[in-house]
Formats: sequence, structure tokens, C-alpha cells
Amino acid sequence: MDLFAEQAAAHIPLAEGAVWLPGFALPYMPALWPCLQQHLSAHPAQQMMTPMGHPMSVKTSSMGHWGWVSSPQGYGYSAHDPVRQQPWPAIPAVIMALAAAAAEKAGYPTFTPDSCLINLYAPGSKMGLHQDKDETDFSQPIVSVSIGLPATFLFGGAQRSDKAVRIPLQHGDVVVWGGESRRYYHGVAAIKPNQHPLVGNRRINLTLRKAK
Repeated sequence: MDLFAEQAAAHIPLAEGAVWLPGFALPYMPALWPCLQQHLSAHPAQQMMTPMGHPMSVKTSSMGHWGWVSSPQGYGYSAHDPVRQQPWPAIPAVIMALAAAAAEKAGYPTFTPDSCLINLYAPGSKMGLHQDKDETDFSQPIVSVSIGLPATFLFGGAQRSDKAVRIPLQHGDVVVWGGESRRYYHGVAAIKPNQHPLVGNRRINLTLRKAK
């Protein structure tokens, strides 16, 4: 199957339980983008350190009851912004609506996320192959929203050694995975320099999960 022959397709299967929804987030963008700008102004993305003490390639912020954090003890979730020692702000209604609609389109009709991780990629930033396994509820899918510069999303399998499919994500694309593929390895290849008319020289990714 040629995954990329029909970029305009509304629903492209990637694996059992995983789909790519090209352009799905575009109708939400006029309301979503101002909310995201406001959030990043109040809660700027920070360059966290890995548990081994290395700076992460991307900068992160969070919304929702649980924010994703990294510490010397490992990765996990915290109800408070570690920089400001304040609770993370609620996920805006437009992002909740987008996540629920995308999940339903992918076959998960009851998704209600309690965490929205915001990753900011500058040119050259990347994300190595990894599993999302810091959550306590694996019955719920993951919804990933691409904003800004294009990215090559790497979607592998249950083992790190499984060959990854390379998916050319564009602004407004959404990827949803759950069920059998919920803990499949995935990552992002290095972002190439460019300019996006809305976001500038960066890519922003929203990852919505049910953490607890």
C-alpha cells in the first residue's frame, strides 16, 4: 500500500489502531492558534534535561491536569509547572474538541485527554525513537497535532528494531494511535530549516494523552 499516493485522503491507516489524518486540524486553527500563543506567553517552553543530565533537543510546555516533565528520577507527569510551581492551565475547549473529533475519526469515540504536551522544534531539533509509556491508562489513544514547519514522523513497531515508516507531516496533520499500536516506537527526524507563514521557523507539536 502506498501511504503517500493520496495526500488529500481523510483517513490513512498506518498500523493496527493507528491512522494519519492529513489536514484534519486546519478548520480548528483560527481558534487554536491564539490559545496556543497565549499559553506559550504565560508558560514559555523550557529545555528540560534527560534523567542522564543531557539537554533535550526540543523545548516543552504543557496544558491540562497533568503536565509531562523530566527529572533526575525519570520521566513522568506533574500537576504543577516545575518552573513556576503553579498548576498547569486547563486544555482550551478548541483543543479538547479537536482531540475528541480526531480520536473518534480514528475509531476511539470516548477519548477525554487530561494532558497536552507541547513540543517546540527549532530547525535541527529531533526526537529519537521512543515509546509513550509513562501513563497509567493505556486503553486510551494518543492524538498528535502538527503545527508549523513540515516534519518526518517515524512510526515503528513494538520493538525498537522494527523498521519505521516515514510519514511527511504538514501543518494541520493529525496522527492517532492506540489499541495494538498504543506503545509502538515513534520519533521525529531532524526538522529542516524553513519558514511557515503562521508559526515562523519552528514546528509545534501537541500530544494529547489520558495520563491518569
